[in-house]
Amino acid sequence: MDDIYRKYLPTFSELIDRLSIVQLKEVFIPENKDEYKIEINQIMHDIDQLLSKPSPKKVDAKFIRSLIVLAQMNLHIWHNEANYRKGIDEGNNLELTHGLNGIRNTAKNKIQELFGGRKDYKIDCLAADFKDWEISW
Repeated sequence: MDDIYRKYLPTFSELIDRLSIVQLKEVFIPENKDEYKIEINQIMHDIDQLLSKPSPKKVDAKFIRSLIVLAQMNLHIWHNEANYRKGIDEGNNLELTHGLNGIRNTAKNKIQELFGGRKDYKIDCLAADFKDWEISW
């Protein structure tokens, strides 16, 4: 089916977010590496398709920093949740995960500014206890 008939496609930032997460899976869940490679290639194909279209803004240092912040937040969330699942008390603060998710959503919104379109407005979930994690946008 042609994309023209779809009503709710993943945004550019959602594709990048998913690419970051699947890249973590490829590394941390090696028994499924082949499946993750296929998904990575499919996501990269769609990102290339979007990058081939005109954009209201160009890729700049702020955009690249947003990519880095997004990938870092996904890695921290991954480790925090992995510790929780393993029953490790030290460093498995789920409140921190919620706070990091707010930063992650802000980074996705900044990435999305390159193409316009939907944004995620749930960015206020950074708890006061985690001010050290604030990003100096």
